[in-house]
Amino acid sequence: MAEDIGEKCAVFGVYGRGLDVARISFFGLYALQHRGQESAGVATSDGETVCLHKGMGLVSQVFNEELINGLKGHIGIGHNRYSTAGGSKVKHAQPMLAAGAGSLQHISYDDPHPSLNDSVSLCSMPDDDAIALAHNGNLPSTTLLAEYLTSKHIEHAEFSDSRMIVEAIAAQMREGNDLEAAIRLTYPLMTGAFSILIMSKEKLVAIRDACGIRPLSVARLNGGYVIASETCAFSPVGATFVRDVEAGEMVVIDEKGLHAEQLAPANPKFDIFEFVYFARPDSELLGKSVYSVRRNFGMQLARECSIAADVVIPVPETAVPSAIGYANESGIPLEMALTKNRYIHRTFIQPEQHIREQGVRAKLTPIEGLIRGKRVVVMDDSIVRGTTSRQIVKMLFDAGASEVHFLVASPPVKFPDFYGIDTPRQKDLIAAVKSVEEIREYLGATSLQFLSYEGMIQATGLPEEVFCTSFFTGNYPIDIRERAAEVNKI
Repeated sequence: MAEDIGEKCAVFGVYGRGLDVARISFFGLYALQHRGQESAGVATSDGETVCLHKGMGLVSQVFNEELINGLKGHIGIGHNRYSTAGGSKVKHAQPMLAAGAGSLQHISYDDPHPSLNDSVSLCSMPDDDAIALAHNGNLPSTTLLAEYLTSKHIEHAEFSDSRMIVEAIAAQMREGNDLEAAIRLTYPLMTGAFSILIMSKEKLVAIRDACGIRPLSVARLNGGYVIASETCAFSPVGATFVRDVEAGEMVVIDEKGLHAEQLAPANPKFDIFEFVYFARPDSELLGKSVYSVRRNFGMQLARECSIAADVVIPVPETAVPSAIGYANESGIPLEMALTKNRYIHRTFIQPEQHIREQGVRAKLTPIEGLIRGKRVVVMDDSIVRGTTSRQIVKMLFDAGASEVHFLVASPPVKFPDFYGIDTPRQKDLIAAVKSVEEIREYLGATSLQFLSYEGMIQATGLPEEVFCTSFFTGNYPIDIRERAAEVNKI
């Protein structure tokens, strides 16, 4: 369940004459909803103007038929933003617009439910040379961008890293550079992890950091192209996977087709936590099925840890393939004895007090007939703070389990992330401050077993050197600069 961790976004882009890009973007973002549930947005271009609608909430809450019909054009980019605690405002939603010339003008739509949706709509003027940007990732240091913006007399005190990037690119364009040149000049100022889509009136551009920490893939669709954070977004819109955007690469799609260039030497370090938790099981990463890798995690854990038990129960949904792998390898039957209400807290209706007090019980319901009197193996993908895991253990005992053996399909999470995942501070990561036995005692479990680091790497079928494993090792392949003071080596 990886409680208290949020992915910092999904991006989706479309280029193609004759394609309904806003509608395609809607369904692409819908398929990527798992990567962010705070806000959603789509920007489109018809070759003359760039228009945008974005708002707070799920994709289905932000858009309606009228809004989709109002976003015209043959180029589009979309974005889902991750869920945060407090401070959620539409100004942080993406895509973000900036003007290479002129100024952006507000447009309005008649929203039938204005009180339910904090939203904004914008449209450029034909001579604005406007650009829109959608970003998955995080820049732990924005010093270089800040220095550049200051040199151009651009006030940036309240800018996010994403806003700083789009404003820097726009500033380069105002000095006479075309979009690609502006991106080339801005790229060295971006210190951190990024998979970014940038759209102008005529082009769709994708870039990844030199380590390729966050995923980004290209597909074909009816003579046009689609770019998405995960391959799971291609099938729902009828697109066919072509390739990944490479680490350090810029891919440009325009009326001449697709062309690419390397902006920085590639040093591939893909975040292994995408396999552990974030990606949908029907996606492929680095040429590997996410489902198969997670099943391998469970099989490897069964080889490392033999338990006498009656039933294997996954914590839905990410841990299901790992639980299947463990059950198959161990011979212990698997039951879906925890049922998840996935979006109970993703609503604008605030829960009543005693519902809030239910905690994880509001999201998960045990099926007592499958648990009572049983020695239970419960499988989860990771443990972060441990509070949710503790509640799950208690829930299973309350449902009548005679033993609860807690298995984790990844190593202990000991270090915070700085590359686009919303993690607690290190002192709040339970494995950073407690031993495995102390964690077991805190959870109240009969036993506790983590997948070994070596077993995790082996289960991917890929060499260790292609991964960023900072969650588990504290090794950060992109310099985190001033943020290094927040990390204690264990």
